[in-house]
Amino acid sequence: MPTVLITGCSSGFGLETAKLFLGKGWRVIATMRKPQPDILPTSDNLTVLPLDVTDAASIASALEQAGEIDVLVNNAGFGAAVPIELIEPETARQLFETNMLGTLAMLQAVLPGFRKRRNGTVINVTSSATLKPLPLVSVYRASKAAVNALTESLAVEMEPFGVRVHMVLPGRAPETRFGESAMPHLRGLDDPDYKPMIEGMIANFREASGPVTLAGDVAQAIWHAATDPNAPLWIPAGEDAVQWMAEAR
Repeated sequence: MPTVLITGCSSGFGLETAKLFLGKGWRVIATMRKPQPDILPTSDNLTVLPLDVTDAASIASALEQAGEIDVLVNNAGFGAAVPIELIEPETARQLFETNMLGTLAMLQAVLPGFRKRRNGTVINVTSSATLKPLPLVSVYRASKAAVNALTESLAVEMEPFGVRVHMVLPGRAPETRFGESAMPHLRGLDDPDYKPMIEGMIANFREASGPVTLAGDVAQAIWHAATDPNAPLWIPAGEDAVQWMAEAR
């Protein structure tokens, strides 16, 4: 029975991905900063573990309890929508520490085992926001673009060792908590220049009509990456992400 470890399973993409892999008969290690076992189906194949990707001790403890894994899904992350001139330095640091350095820390913890076994799959969840310039998400976008670059180079490094590497790029997902988690970092609504831009961004993100990304789209893209040896390096997830990818490449 293959085993997948997924970070950031408390909601959204990670939660839906854990449910999908469980339904397919995989052993699932669902990790989250504050474990909530009751949000996932009861299963002998499920292990829910605490994991903070910014904490080396937390990573080491989770991986020791998880045992050997076949697929690593780096999904944990958060967003912030703030004009560049107004973003708090601490928020910028947190974005990179979680989204990019957290991904790097997980890779450094898991790759030695994959390389030794000459087998394994890495799937990094980034963002279609990296495909074109967008206002207000510049630092979030930069942190995810860094993961894109990291993933591209990692694929080259791991190819001689039989380790597959992919990135999944979701689009706008109104049903997830991305907007909710981004709101505490929002700055600029009291600025007459930025207020219209910010209000427009909030309205656009909450608008569920038109091309959007569902959590199920991302879960299916991750499943494709995990199970298809011919899956591409870049995998857009969601109708809007597919359109953006076609325009960008």
